[in-house]
Amino acid sequence: MNPRVKDVVPKDGYVLELLFENGQRGLFDVKKFFNLPVFESLKDLNYFRQVRALFGSVVWPDGQDICPDTLYEDSLKVNDTDPKKQ
Repeated sequence: MNPRVKDVVPKDGYVLELLFENGQRGLFDVKKFFNLPVFESLKDLNYFRQVRALFGSVVWPDGQDICPDTLYEDSLKVNDTDPKKQ
């Protein structure tokens, strides 16, 4: 089983900065889900920014969520010392 999401921060460009339970950080691009009807409302940047971590995943107020395994496996892993984060 992959590590679960501990914290999430919405970033520019519809990217989520994720902190996993194992301390690993990752960047996950949500745009690839925009073609699915359930995720269309995430195109509204104000709504996108309402994301929160819950039960090891990420969720939005209307019930959209992304599988924790997808978040971990498909995120670009970064370190806290990565200059791109600063």
